[in-house]
Amino acid sequence: MDSNKPIIIMGNFINPSSSSCTRPLLLFLAFLAILLLQFSSKSVFPIRFVSGPSRPGDDDVSVDPRSCAGFFGHVGLPRRKVAMSIAEFGGVGDGKTSNTETFRKAVRYMQGFGHKGGSQLNVPKGMWVTGSFNLTSNFTLFLEEGAVILGSQDPKEWPIIEPLPSYGRGRERLGGRHISLIHGDGLTNVVITGQNGTIDGQGKMWWELWWNRTLEHTRGHLVELMNSNNILISNLTFLNSPFWTIHPVYCSNVVIKDMTILAPLNAPNTDGIDPDSSTNVCIEDCYIESGDDLVAVKSGWDQYGITIARPSSNIIVRRVSGTTPTCSGVGIGSEMSGGISNVTIEDLHVWDSAAGVRIKSDKGRGGYIANISISNLTMKRVKIPIRFSRGANDHPDEGWDPKAVPKVKGIFISNVVSLNSTKAPVLQGIEGASFEEICFKNVTILGLAPSRTWQCEFISGFASEVFPMPCPQLQNNGSSSCCSYS
Repeated sequence: MDSNKPIIIMGNFINPSSSSCTRPLLLFLAFLAILLLQFSSKSVFPIRFVSGPSRPGDDDVSVDPRSCAGFFGHVGLPRRKVAMSIAEFGGVGDGKTSNTETFRKAVRYMQGFGHKGGSQLNVPKGMWVTGSFNLTSNFTLFLEEGAVILGSQDPKEWPIIEPLPSYGRGRERLGGRHISLIHGDGLTNVVITGQNGTIDGQGKMWWELWWNRTLEHTRGHLVELMNSNNILISNLTFLNSPFWTIHPVYCSNVVIKDMTILAPLNAPNTDGIDPDSSTNVCIEDCYIESGDDLVAVKSGWDQYGITIARPSSNIIVRRVSGTTPTCSGVGIGSEMSGGISNVTIEDLHVWDSAAGVRIKSDKGRGGYIANISISNLTMKRVKIPIRFSRGANDHPDEGWDPKAVPKVKGIFISNVVSLNSTKAPVLQGIEGASFEEICFKNVTILGLAPSRTWQCEFISGFASEVFPMPCPQLQNNGSSSCCSYS
């Protein structure tokens, strides 16, 4: 190395030929720079550079080496041949004018570039009211800084579509369901991103229909993509979804990252992100407040899910934080009839919530839950930090089979700290079902009254380094060989 070359530290040039009395200072600064880099690599929200609307093909580069965003088939944002603004199609961003037909017309026009390098629709600063519209393949929806898409308050602009085959009916009502605000079916290479723009479903109208028991069809999601692959949703704020917020169903290679998702804490069923019968899904670096699960992994409902048999597998949920007073940070089920396996949940931070992690199933569900790894959970004021639940008695119709019980095997939970919890873990299996290899290591639940002990039924497994003392079903030394931790 040339001793006369300057050393660059934190963007400044330092000359090694400086006085020897400065060398200890240089060493200290170098050590400090390395230390800062180490801390920055563990940030909840990694540094990123997002393309602006005038450069539709610029890459979105994350410097976090732990990202699972490689599930999306591009290193960064894919380059699009054509970029146009919704204003060029006659859109009006005054917060009053309906742009439903404008968005639909714009996407139809851009569909023609799907095999000619793709297209990008830019939404500039403004308040853009719209009903439901469909996306297309090889397409980017880009919300500029200050851009807000507002969901129409006219239910007719959320048309009724067929129920999902794995549900057999609308989730809330018999028959069809309202389409999502932003929808897509059978697509590939789809990006929804921007400069922290906002999509606001204005869901209060829909919540009131639910509260008043006047809802005729199941509410629509904010974003739903079906039968699609190679999807990226990033760097936006989603507000006030009528129902589940982001719902990829029958999809593969899905990345949802750097998102803020908010709904009032009493807004019914406003789940944050619900991967459903989907594979290769990466959810990371998201902040969520909602009236239901922050993240819920699903795979179909009772006999319909069993028949369709579309599992959810290879799913990573990491560095998610938030609160939900009625539900859990991450839920598995309860709609899990197609099977759920190979799920990794790590670096989860949950507070003021009903549960940290919850595995939900019931008689009639069938299916399986297998190979679930949960680690590095931090919880504060969470009522039940870890919960297995049953008995919701929630079925699509009279055709469900009470003999169809789930099989649960290989739930590995480690490195958990819960402060000021109300209850110890509650692990309720199902009589006649197999709940085995339920394994805990290095789990600490603090703030419990002495009378609050673990509650376990119809499960078996092993626990090590757990406080307070676990239930007898987890003190079976014969199960320890089945429980391995990285």
